[in-house]
Amino acid sequence: MQILQPPGWPRPRGYSNGIAAEGRMVFVSGMVGWDKDGKFQTMDFAGQVRQALENIIAVLAEAGAAPTHIARMTWYVVDRDEYVQAYPEIGRHYRELIGTHYPAMTAVQIAGLVEPQARVEIEVTAVVPLT
Repeated sequence: MQILQPPGWPRPRGYSNGIAAEGRMVFVSGMVGWDKDGKFQTMDFAGQVRQALENIIAVLAEAGAAPTHIARMTWYVVDRDEYVQAYPEIGRHYRELIGTHYPAMTAVQIAGLVEPQARVEIEVTAVVPLT
């Protein structure tokens, strides 16, 4: 993967402006913060982020992919302020599960999610290099 950072632009924190990659594409549906049984174990925003990231990693593994193969993430949040207030804890969970790999990311506040208990939904596109 090549991080796309135009000259003179400030370096983003926690994401990349763009990623260029070649290989096998893996698309992960929006993951919410429920466990493998479809049950929410927490209503805490950061806790749901952690579970959603764990779910993403599990789906990626089915394709032989790892978090380092993630090229793009889109985060849908129901409350921007809740998301911003949880930055420190989200960052800890992210670094623990994903590491220091920061793909292209977008975060969007939405009116609601299909799952009424969900506080966040994250979808991913990954690119696994061809061997």
